[in-house]
Order: sequence, then C-alpha cells, then structure tokens
Amino acid sequence: MAEPFQVVLDEGDVADLRERLRRTRWPEAETVGDWSQGVPLAYLRELCRDWGEEYDFGFAARLNAFPQFRADVDGVGLHFVHVRSPHPEAFPLVLTHGWPGSVLEFLDVLGPLTEPEKHGGDPADAFHVVAPSLPGFGWSDKPALKIPRVAELWDRLMTSLGYDRYGAQGGDWGAAVTNALAPFGRVAGVHVNFAPVRLDVDDPTPAERRALADLQEFRRTGSGYSGQQGTRPQTLGYGLTDSPAGQAAWIVEKFLAWTDNDGHPEDAVDRQKILDGISAYWFTATAASSARMYWENSGGNPSTVDVPAGVSVFPKEIVRPSRRQAEQRYTDLRWFEELPAGGHFAALEQPASFVEQVRGFFRLVR
Repeated sequence: MAEPFQVVLDEGDVADLRERLRRTRWPEAETVGDWSQGVPLAYLRELCRDWGEEYDFGFAARLNAFPQFRADVDGVGLHFVHVRSPHPEAFPLVLTHGWPGSVLEFLDVLGPLTEPEKHGGDPADAFHVVAPSLPGFGWSDKPALKIPRVAELWDRLMTSLGYDRYGAQGGDWGAAVTNALAPFGRVAGVHVNFAPVRLDVDDPTPAERRALADLQEFRRTGSGYSGQQGTRPQTLGYGLTDSPAGQAAWIVEKFLAWTDNDGHPEDAVDRQKILDGISAYWFTATAASSARMYWENSGGNPSTVDVPAGVSVFPKEIVRPSRRQAEQRYTDLRWFEELPAGGHFAALEQPASFVEQVRGFFRLVR
C-alpha cells in the first residue's frame, strides 16, 4: 500500500553542505578558454558559492507541493509523484526521468498535463500522471536492477494504483524503461524524447550525416562519464558523495553539453533548477547508486518496440534519428516530429513543447 511521503531536509545536513562548500579544496584553473577540459573553475566556484550562500534549498517545498508517495512494489521501495486529474476520463501516464535527472524535472509540466484547461489546453487531453524516482535515484530504494526489471516494477505500480491501461513517456534511462514497458499488454503506447537507434544507413541525407557526425563526436569527447559509471561506479561514488563541489561539477557539465544553449548552461535552464537537481543527488547520497544503472545495463542491442510509438527529436539531443531511422526500432511509429529548440532535458528546457508533444501523440492511442 502506498504511503504519503514528503521530502524533509534536515538543518544539520544543510549546515554540513555549507561547511563542505566553504572548505572545498579547489584545483588550479583549466588551461583553455572554454569547457573542453570540463567545468571552468570560475564558473564552478560561483555556482558553489550561490549553492551555499544564496540558494533557498526550496527544492523540497517545490516537490512537496505535489502529492508524493512511497510504496513497496515487489520488495522494492519506490518513491513517486502521483497527480490525479480532476477529469474522470483522464488517461493514465507514467513519466520516467533519466540521469542526471530526477522527478524534479517534471514539476513544470504536471499542471498542464493534469489540468490542461488551466494552461490553454483541452480537457480531453488530461492525464493522471505518475512520475516515479528510478531505483537508485532520489527517494527510492537503491537496489541494482536491470531495465526490464524496472519496467516490471513500473507495470506493477501502475496496476496497484488502479490503472489497467496506460501510456508511458521517458527520456534518457527513462526512455529505456519506457521502451521496455512495450511488451506489457496494458501499455497503450510509448512516447520518447530520446531514441537511441542505429544512425548508419545507406544513402544518408545531409541531416542524417550531421546527426551521425555529432554522435561520433560525442562518443569521442563526451562519453567519459558513461565509461566511468558503467565500469567503476563505486570508485566514482566516494568522491561525489563526499564532495558537493565534485557532485555539482559532475552534473552541471551535462547542462552545458546536452542543452540547447548559447555557450552557457543557464541559457537553457536557470540556476535555481540546476541547483535543485544537484541538491536532489546530494541530499539523497545517490551518486554511486545512480551511476550503478550504467553498470547494470551496459552493452546489449536495443530491441524493437512493437506498440504504437511516438518520437520527438529535440535539436540538441545526443541521438537525433530521422524518421526512417526511428522506424527501424519503432515498428508502429505513429508520431514523429523534429522540434526547433531544446535538448536532452526536454521537460526542463522546453516544457510547453514537451507537453504539446505528449498530448499530440497520446491523442492517437488514448
């Protein structure tokens, strides 16, 4: 049975964070004038100063404004946000985040999804939204699980809430879980804003060539975090769990590399939301357990997805398939759109576009 849950910040933990930030032992500055060696020293010092001295630690209150629960699902404690729409015909939808994300990235879309008429939408597009914290992330338990097992837990959670037919949406690891829900007979359709498919095709178009070149550059210069998390998550976890500056750097780098920005992460996501996300990892001490997702799920070829599917491609996403490339994996692709702005953290960067994409696809299958 699900029990109501609220995030509680201990003042002692906040004081400890501030003290650790004050006592950070900084390295020398980078020897380049950009982010190519990692997060610049000046920016990280400024970010950490704000985290310790100016930030309101209000992420807990912002999350607690929505109904949250903890439930034992087949022996695994899961934390989840569950916002029921006031519309009785609303369609159940499970939203799944990835790394380095959390349920916090969905806070701006929960209202439009559950009460569309209050946000310029049609009540016919309303959803009952369930947004769980992945195992090893946030306020869920920290077991080591493979993606199919997580999908099984999601399906059991949804049925335990009374949802015998539902939709699934996700990005990053959330997309992997969403795809893995396809074989469950209760899933009406899946929508992803991250679609890892093979990009090498015969006679590629110029756009397909650019997408493949960008992916190859990511593999060459931007995938070190994945190699480390996929091979030595425990070793990494010591430093990130002990050093808030280290945890901040490990996460904020991705807000530069993976967002649609003009050279600064805060062009795409404001500082408060970045610090909200970093704080969620720090206060739950989930650096190692979230990294372990990469260890448990490294390798393997992605399977086809045979239920009705939708793919939304944001222009700064890591993998940007064309429609024909997406159709190689999604055999019943009913929705495919390329967006003009946004990146990996779609719900954070472009909440209005994200909502419209989700509404648009699920009109076809609800």
